[in-house]
Amino acid sequence: MLRRPTPATPGSETTVEAGPSPVPTAATSSSPRRTAAQRTARRVWFSLRLDLTGLAVAGVFFAWSLTPSLLPREWHYQGLTSGISLAAGYGAGVVLSWFIRSVILPLLEWPSPPRKVVWWIRGTVGTGTLVLMLSALVAAAGWQNEITSLLGMEGTTTTGFLRTGALSIGIAAVIILVVRALRTCVRLVGKGIRRLLHLPEPLVNAVGIIVVAAMVITLVDGVLVRGFVTFANSAFAVQNETMDPRVIQPAEPERSGSPESLVPWDTLGREGRRMVAGGLRAPELETALGRPAVEPIRAYVGLDSAETQEERVALAIEELRRSGAFEREVLVVATTTGTGWINPNAMQSLELMYRGDTAFVGVQYSFLPSALSFLVDRDVAAEAGRALFDGVHQEWLRQDPETRPRLYVYGESLGSFGSEAAFDGLADLRARVSGALWIGPVNSNPLWRSLTERRDPGSPEIRPTYAGGLVVRFANRREDLVGAGVEAPWLEPRVLYIQHPSDPVVWWSPDLLFQRPDWLREPPGYDVSPSIQWRPIVTFWQISSDLANAARIPHGHGHLYSSVILDGWLAIGEPQGWTAADTAQAHEVLRSISRYQTPRHSPIGDSDR
Repeated sequence: MLRRPTPATPGSETTVEAGPSPVPTAATSSSPRRTAAQRTARRVWFSLRLDLTGLAVAGVFFAWSLTPSLLPREWHYQGLTSGISLAAGYGAGVVLSWFIRSVILPLLEWPSPPRKVVWWIRGTVGTGTLVLMLSALVAAAGWQNEITSLLGMEGTTTTGFLRTGALSIGIAAVIILVVRALRTCVRLVGKGIRRLLHLPEPLVNAVGIIVVAAMVITLVDGVLVRGFVTFANSAFAVQNETMDPRVIQPAEPERSGSPESLVPWDTLGREGRRMVAGGLRAPELETALGRPAVEPIRAYVGLDSAETQEERVALAIEELRRSGAFEREVLVVATTTGTGWINPNAMQSLELMYRGDTAFVGVQYSFLPSALSFLVDRDVAAEAGRALFDGVHQEWLRQDPETRPRLYVYGESLGSFGSEAAFDGLADLRARVSGALWIGPVNSNPLWRSLTERRDPGSPEIRPTYAGGLVVRFANRREDLVGAGVEAPWLEPRVLYIQHPSDPVVWWSPDLLFQRPDWLREPPGYDVSPSIQWRPIVTFWQISSDLANAARIPHGHGHLYSSVILDGWLAIGEPQGWTAADTAQAHEVLRSISRYQTPRHSPIGDSDR
C-alpha cells in the first residue's frame, strides 16, 4: 500500500527530491573513509569500555613504577610490578572519574560538550598516555643501566626493556577483568535484593557492595591467606625434612647430628644439616692456615628435635655441655632466620680467626623463609632468640670467669630481630655479652631503630654515628671498618651493625607511605642511584617490590653480606697477634670455599646467578 508523503513540519527533516548524483569531490570521497575509521574507533572504545580519567591516571602510575629504586630489575619482574601499578592507577582514575561526574559536575551545571570534542579529548588522552608510557620505558632503561653499573652488573638495552610495556598491559588487563567480574557480581546481588525487598536503588547498591566485599574478604582472609599459610607450612616442612644427598652426616663428636650427638641427624632440618655438615675441619684449617687448629663446635637443634621451645633450648644447652663448648675461647649464640639458616660465612670466618677454637649454637623456630616468617612468625622469632640466649647465658654464668669463653651474639636479617629481642636495651646488652654482630637488620628492629633515631646530629641515616662511635658502630662496607677514622676509641664490648645502602630489608617501612625518610634526604650511598626520589605511596611500593629482588645481585649489595662478615668479626673481636697478612689469607680461604657453594644463599631466597 502506497502512503502519501506527509508535509514537512517545523523542526522535522525534509525530504530531498531525487535527482542526478553530485560529482564526488576529494572532500566527499574521503568522508566515507573517515566515517568508517570513526565507527571502528568507537566500536573498539566501547568494547573495551575504558574510562578516560582512569586511562590517564594509569599512565601516570605506570610511569611512576618505572622510576629508579634501590635495585635493578629484569624486564619480566619490572613488567609484573608495573602491571600491578597500571591496574591500580586505572582503578584510582575510575574512582576519581565517578566522583567528578557524581559530585563536581552537578554543582557546576556545565553543558555537555559536543560529541566531536569528546572524541577529540579521548584521542588526545589515549595518544598522550601511550607516549607517556613509551617515554617512561625509554627513560627506565637508562635508569636501570645506571643502577646496574653501580652494582657491577650487566645492563639492559632499550629495545629489550620495551617488552616490559607489553607484559604490564597484559597483567593489568587480567586484574581489571577480575575487578569487572566482581562489579558484575555486585549488580547481580543488587538485582536479587531489589526483587526480594523492593529497596531504593542507592541502598540496594550499597548492600550489594557490602555483601560482595564480605564474600571476597572471607575468601581471601579465611580461605586463601590461611590456606596459603597452611600450604606454605606444609610445603616448607616437607622441604625441611628432605635429605640432600650432597650433605653428609658428620662423624666428629663436636658436631650435632653426629653418632655421639644428643640431637638425631634426621631431626635437624635442611638448614641444620647444612650447618653442622659444612665448614672446614681441624686438619683442613691447619692446612689452610699453616698453624695448629682444633675441631670447631657447631651445635644445632631443629624444630623436630623436641616438642616445645623450652625443650629445644634445654637440648641445645646439653649439646653445648657435651661437646665442651664452654671450654672454648669463643662461644656465639646465633639466632637463625625463618628457615633455620645461619650464614656459613659467619661461622667459617670466626673459625678461621680462632683456628677452630670456637662454638656456634642455633635453634630452629620455623620452616618458613624470612619474608613469610616476618609476617606470621615475628613474635616467635623474638621469643626464640630470647629463650636461647637466656638459657645459654645462665649456663655461661655458672662457668669459671677465668676460663669461660667470650660470649658473642650474632644475627642476620630476621635473625638480628630475634637476637635483639634478648635484651632490654643497650646497657643490658653490654652487661651480658662480649660483643654483638648484627647483619642486614630489619627496619623494625627496636634497638636498631632507637639507636638510628638518636644518632649524632649531622650523621647520615645510612651510616649513623651514635655517641661518637664509642660503643655502637654502623658500617656499609669493608672500607668503613678498616679505613680512616676506625682508630678512634671503641670501648668493649663492641656492638656492630653492617647494612648496605641498597638493602631494601633495612629501609623498608610503612612510614615510607607518607613520610620522606632521612636516607632519601641525604646524599645517596655508594651503591644507590642519585636519581632515586621519594614520592608518597610510590616509594613504598618501589621498595616493597625490591624486597623480592634483594638476593639476585652481586655480593656486597642488597641483602647479601657474606663478603664483609669476616671484617665485621675482626672489628669486634680480633684475636691477639692478628695481622693484615692473616686477614688477606682468611679472605682468600673464604673466596676459595665460596667457589664450591652454589647456588648462592641468602636469608630471603636463593639465587643461582
